[in-house]
Amino acid sequence: MRETPDDLARLQQLLDRSAAGAGPHLRGIITDERRLSAERVCQILHGMRLLVVATVTADGRPLAGPVDGYFLHGSFHFSSGRDSVRMRHLAVRPAVSASHLPGEELAVTVHGRAELFDLSAPEGSELRQAMLDYYLPRQGPEFETWLDEADAIGARIAAEKMFTFRVGDERGPDLCRVRGCALWPSPTKPSRRSRL
Repeated sequence: MRETPDDLARLQQLLDRSAAGAGPHLRGIITDERRLSAERVCQILHGMRLLVVATVTADGRPLAGPVDGYFLHGSFHFSSGRDSVRMRHLAVRPAVSASHLPGEELAVTVHGRAELFDLSAPEGSELRQAMLDYYLPRQGPEFETWLDEADAIGARIAAEKMFTFRVGDERGPDLCRVRGCALWPSPTKPSRRSRL
């Protein structure tokens, strides 16, 4: 975890404030038992996590697509080419939403504003290092060469709202079943030993 105690305190305040301001429908799904603490969010989101990032077109239409996300100091970060549609949108309309949704057992969603920075500048060093930490073991030194030659911009999502959802326990995910519009936990199966 890269988060300081101050980072964790700010993140916990954001999570609590977001939950308190949620509507009744969302509160009915994301109950207190299904929310994650700031510390747990940081543990779960360690390393690269795929995000779906939504930006806004000039005529107000949403445009969503996948990015490699990194959770650093309590905020999602990502990068893309300077000339990408996503980064051009964010340069003039910084409103952004992003979700990490690896399966039905976990969801982390943020809404806020993108703060852009040059990936090769000092403020981009931590995101660049997180990318290298993830991709060098997988792709070798060619990744660093590619990254150095890319005209990339980084983005930090300054979250105004953040919602977390988790079902299951610390031993592993308890995948839930969807019945109509409500989420229901999977039925618990008795162990072989308990039936003896």
